[in-house]
Amino acid sequence: MSMENEILVLSGTANPKLAEDVVKNMNLKLGDMEIRRFADGEVFVQVGESVRNKDVYVIQPTGRPSSNENWMELYCIIDALKRASAKRITAVIPYYGYSRQDRKNEPRVPITAKLVANLLTESGVGRVLSLDLHAAQIQGFFDIPVDHMQSKNIFLEKIRKDLDISNSIIVSPDIGGIGRARLIAKALKLDIAIIDKRRDRANECEVMNIIGDVKGKDAIIIDDIIDTGGTLIKSINALKQSGMRKIFVFITHAVCSGDVYERINASEIEKLYITDSLKVINERLGNKIEVISVAPAIADAIRHIHTEMSISVLFDK
Repeated sequence: MSMENEILVLSGTANPKLAEDVVKNMNLKLGDMEIRRFADGEVFVQVGESVRNKDVYVIQPTGRPSSNENWMELYCIIDALKRASAKRITAVIPYYGYSRQDRKNEPRVPITAKLVANLLTESGVGRVLSLDLHAAQIQGFFDIPVDHMQSKNIFLEKIRKDLDISNSIIVSPDIGGIGRARLIAKALKLDIAIIDKRRDRANECEVMNIIGDVKGKDAIIIDDIIDTGGTLIKSINALKQSGMRKIFVFITHAVCSGDVYERINASEIEKLYITDSLKVINERLGNKIEVISVAPAIADAIRHIHTEMSISVLFDK
């Protein structure tokens, strides 16, 4: 039996372009599904073909324009597949919405990253595939297998192809991102610097100081999420004030709220590289923002899961 008869890839409405690119990389066609909203906003889902005894993959990042709607849509799709006797259901969630609410850092607040994990499991999913989770412990929120892809090799390929790194230093924009930045620095045999900052409230932060010798060097900032861009803009300003020359930024998830595209293009940054883990608004990218597709990496991961091969070999090399 061919892979096409055994496997089915479906897409929610969050990022259909990414799903199309994934199936093209697999020489498959996207499965047939109808998704619409009732007048009161409720989600209606109907799978348009048989899924009985098939290995089904649902591609649905759970970020903008509405994390809530995208999560609910995903739950409905999975429930429909379970009731239609799919053999195995894997939720491919390139961007895991609510990942920044992963702990109780104030009294009487929820751990919403855990809550949506519970709801996802209860809906009937058998496995989760995600990319650059904001907090690695989210994998432990599930009692089912979670394959955690990393953008390290995707970024390394682009850095080696596009940048002269002879005078570069890898920069982590905060203490929490040191591990992510260290992986890149180790692979490129570069030093690392850290931006020490203090976050006062949601979406606002104050850059404090630079840890490391950055004067006269080119920065390669590595991060997982850009939202309002406030942190990044202040980081760029702090690096420039410390004598940094060119600044290149690699960020996995372009949440990009408000006028962040315009702010980045007006900044002193040389280039911002983002992935298409979330839907890309091409007409707003400008000259300083470039998109790197994660579709080939997701396609490889799906192949490995489907054929019962190791996922880690794709990202540990």
